[in-house]
Amino acid sequence: MRAYDEDVRCRSSLRASLKFCVLQAWSKSAEINHEAPEGHKEFGREGALQRSRTAQRAVPTSFVGLKRALFFVMDRTWLQWLILGVLAASGCGQKPASVVDLASERQRMVQGQLISRGVRDERVLAAMSKVPREEFVPQDSRAASYTDQPLPIGYGQTISQPYIVAFMTEQLHPSSSDRVLEIGTGSGYQAAVLAELVAEVYSIEIIEPLGKSADATLQRLGYKNVHVKVGDGYKGWPEHAPFDAITVTCAPDHVPQPLIDQLKEGGRMIIPVGGFGDQELYLLQKKNGELQRRAVLPVRFVPMAGEAMKK
Repeated sequence: MRAYDEDVRCRSSLRASLKFCVLQAWSKSAEINHEAPEGHKEFGREGALQRSRTAQRAVPTSFVGLKRALFFVMDRTWLQWLILGVLAASGCGQKPASVVDLASERQRMVQGQLISRGVRDERVLAAMSKVPREEFVPQDSRAASYTDQPLPIGYGQTISQPYIVAFMTEQLHPSSSDRVLEIGTGSGYQAAVLAELVAEVYSIEIIEPLGKSADATLQRLGYKNVHVKVGDGYKGWPEHAPFDAITVTCAPDHVPQPLIDQLKEGGRMIIPVGGFGDQELYLLQKKNGELQRRAVLPVRFVPMAGEAMKK
């Protein structure tokens, strides 16, 4: 029934557009035929009277008059209205991407990309179901927001594929009272997911335009518990340490000592380590001042910039 109603609306729109063009044509034809012929364009009362008589004889009442008017119109800007009517009709039945469509894709992503691969934490799944990834990707990539792939966000950086975001978040075992440090804000998407799960998120981005853009997006979406600063993530954020968990979304060739120092006893860190094309995602846990580590997934992240490049 909905498709039928939509088709009726589209046809009605086309008819209205065409009707408007015809009415304009009749009006224009009246103007054409009301124009005084040569020798009858003098001003004053007599000239006006003569023009009036000429107009009365020339009112378009025949098909020829309408045809003449239509050609006049179609040779000029009124042709645009006819084109618009046809374009409106040609779009009938084509449903544009909408918020509702993207919300449905988000739910399909959770089912098809996360649960099917073993992500089980209900709080993490709920956060992934809620956070609108389309708000964190460039406008021309919105249609691909929930595809199973990373997407470019500019400056040689990417937003991680949804599965990687969910997997890394789940590995941290986030608690509602946790304070989490994120290295590599990027688009702000990972920070938004964490913000749904923990008390405070402190995120550092070395590329200033990305950091400012992510902060603006997070604030616009109401994530008041996310704090973004532009800086070198290798050094961490000692003013707010220690942290219950640390997540790193760029790959150094070793685990930065400042991050180890800022991790709370019993805390967890998830970090990709290695050169591009040869990286492993490591889960680290601090026990008795020492790190226990294990590789959990082969990955490919952008390299960590700044101080990490000098070590």
